Amino acid sequence: MHHFSWRVEEFDEIDSTNTWLAEQARAGASEGLVARADYQRAGRGRLGRAWESSSGTSLLCSILLRPRLAREDLALAVAAVALSAREALAELAGLTSTLKWPNDLQVGERKLGGVLAEIVNGDDGAAIVVGVGINLTAPGPASLQATCVLHETGEALLARDVLESLLAGLAKRRGRLDDLGGRASLRDEWRAALSTIGHMVRVVQTRGEIEGRALDIDEHGALVVDVAGERRVLHVGDVVHLRVEDRA
Repeated sequence: MHHFSWRVEEFDEIDSTNTWLAEQARAGASEGLVARADYQRAGRGRLGRAWESSSGTSLLCSILLRPRLAREDLALAVAAVALSAREALAELAGLTSTLKWPNDLQVGERKLGGVLAEIVNGDDGAAIVVGVGINLTAPGPASLQATCVLHETGEALLARDVLESLLAGLAKRRGRLDDLGGRASLRDEWRAALSTIGHMVRVVQTRGEIEGRALDIDEHGALVVDVAGERRVLHVGDVVHLRVEDRA
């Protein structure tokens, strides 16, 4: 079995760990390089939203992976990292969190963090830079209905410890990305951790919004939604879980 060794570069402050790591990837950095920062001046969330957090209160890191994955299976690399993050929080703080498709960690409906991947094309083929932001001791912007590990458990975790536990979990899962059977087991683990399945969801896409019930994820990790009796497969888009009072 391939043993993955991680090389962690630490920064007090950086524009964005994803941007720095993407530059390293383009320059040919090998798999396993990790960047962690106490503060990001220009952190990004999904759809280009700014991700704000004050210094030292969050795990902010990016991980370089080079799995042999078809483009349509890239969601599974994000899932492997998100599952490892979830496991780390359970291990270190006894916190049970769920995953919201495609990439949020939540406690109930409150957002705890997110995982975001970028594909970087370089001379050595495609690499995936997976960025992670987890609120440890401060919940981030109030507008996001966010929470943090401290609020949920009373545990003040150190980002470095969470990263170490996350990387240990990811080392176990990384090899599964390289073959069909491994990807299937990763998908089963992801499906079991997803709060989205069975939920009424509104999916915000560039072309407009659709609403339906999330049924499952398909073999590539795309979301299967029943929209008025029709099965639709969604690859991207922001998924909003609808509470009863949200349904028009």
